[in-house]
Parts: sequence; structure tokens; C-alpha cells
Amino acid sequence: MSEDELQELLEAILPAIDRHGVVVEEAQDQDVRLRFPFTASLLGPGDIFSGPALLGFADTAMFAAILAATGGQSLGLAATMSTTFLRPMPAADTIAIARVIRKGRRMAHAEAWLFDHTPVEPVLHATASYTLRPRS
Repeated sequence: MSEDELQELLEAILPAIDRHGVVVEEAQDQDVRLRFPFTASLLGPGDIFSGPALLGFADTAMFAAILAATGGQSLGLAATMSTTFLRPMPAADTIAIARVIRKGRRMAHAEAWLFDHTPVEPVLHATASYTLRPRS
């Protein structure tokens, strides 16, 4: 699946509140790299993102990885998620690198790493199990 195809799928499937202005930078077999652009109207200089906002970014990234891994044929519904916050996320673009770790017929396990503006030092690591259902 190409970056443009994944971008179109995310825009068609996800409600606007879950997209966060996401831009698909890379999409490979089971790996994706997404950028969530910083919106100055939401946070000011020196502010940090909240935990719930970062959980939303991580979930969206893993959802995109599942779409890429299934060629857009299956949707993932989060069943469990485990998250480790490694440091505060400053007000900046967020980079998410997500991949499917294991995929079966009805379940998939994915992980996501979140970084501030460049993938150097991670801000968050999340793993999740997803129930797969066919996309109609």
C-alpha cells in the first residue's frame, strides 16, 4: 500500500477528531511513519501534550499500521493497550513510527513509538492488541 493510498483510507475511515491532521510519510508492508503536525492554536510555546492526546496519536498510528498490513482490507479495534510515557512531549510536530508485530486472522498486535519532531529520543512507547474485522 502506498503512502497516498493509506492517507486516503485514513481520511475516509477515521473521524476528524482521530486524524489530528495526520500526514502519512512512509508506508511499507507492516510499518508506517506518520506526522501529526503541531497546531499552535491548541498549545502555546513551552506547553506539553497531554497523556490522552498522545494515546490518541499512538492508537491512530497502530490503526494505520494494521490498515497497511492488511492492504486496507481489515479494521483494527483496540482490545488492550499498554503505554509507557518516557518523558514529556513538548509542543512540536509528533512523529509516530508504528508496526504490526504479529497478525492472525482475527487478532493483530502492534507497537508505536512517538517522538517530538525527529525520531531520535522517544517520548512514548505503546503496544496494543486489536480485534480485526473486515472493512465493508
